Amino acid sequence: MKIWLNGGLQDIETARVSVLDHGLTVGDGIFETVKSVQGRPFALTRHLDRLARSARGLGLPEPDLDEVRAACAAVLDADPLPLGRLRITYTGGLSPLGSDRGDQGQTLVVAVGEAGRRSDTTAVITVPWTRNERGALTGLKTTSYAENVVALARAREQGASEALFANTVGQLCEGTGSNVFVVLDGEIHTPPVASGCLAGITRALAVDWTNARETDLPFDVLDRADEVFLTSTLRDVQAVQRIDGRELPGAPGPVTAKAMRVFDERAADDLDP
Repeated sequence: MKIWLNGGLQDIETARVSVLDHGLTVGDGIFETVKSVQGRPFALTRHLDRLARSARGLGLPEPDLDEVRAACAAVLDADPLPLGRLRITYTGGLSPLGSDRGDQGQTLVVAVGEAGRRSDTTAVITVPWTRNERGALTGLKTTSYAENVVALARAREQGASEALFANTVGQLCEGTGSNVFVVLDGEIHTPPVASGCLAGITRALAVDWTNARETDLPFDVLDRADEVFLTSTLRDVQAVQRIDGRELPGAPGPVTAKAMRVFDERAADDLDP
């Protein structure tokens, strides 16, 4: 396995980042997870645009996107997996202990790992913690992911693959690593970005390709939605068959099944939509 680290490919056994890297010490970094199919990245341009937005939002110098593209290509050429998880990580770099950044430049790491095809349906839980729709990191895909780790661990304990959050005003927001859609009276709805959710790449494509509506939704919409599905880079569109103790019989329902089919067809037609 080859890793791109600060300018070139290295063997995984020798690739090293300093223990004083700001991404490690204080979580000062951003990342993107990109699906790769037969060694080719999906929607890479959209992911790189969001990487640059996250860098600006965090106050990091924007990464050299030409270098990031070259790094992605080099890593995928070295290990062209049938289905892969391509991870781009960009941090504040070598810094003194504490929150202040150093002046030694940033760290760029690109790696790929094997991914498996997701199942068509899954179970989710709701958690009592909230997303802060007005926080400094809202809408940024940062490496400060501990809140998601805690929530996902609770989901795993309850036999689920995802945990769903409300925001501070009680609206449906997002999952730990996914966006959520609900079907009401045959129409698809998803929380707007103003709810505090991440502007997911798969979310945006699903909205465009299914004519979903961005709607402020109360958290308890999960108790009455006809169908629910998740979107993310590696889930694509995935139906929810259970929310906490509520079963959604027949998942994927007809609206979700159509969304799954449309997404698969459109994604197959264009690897960089």
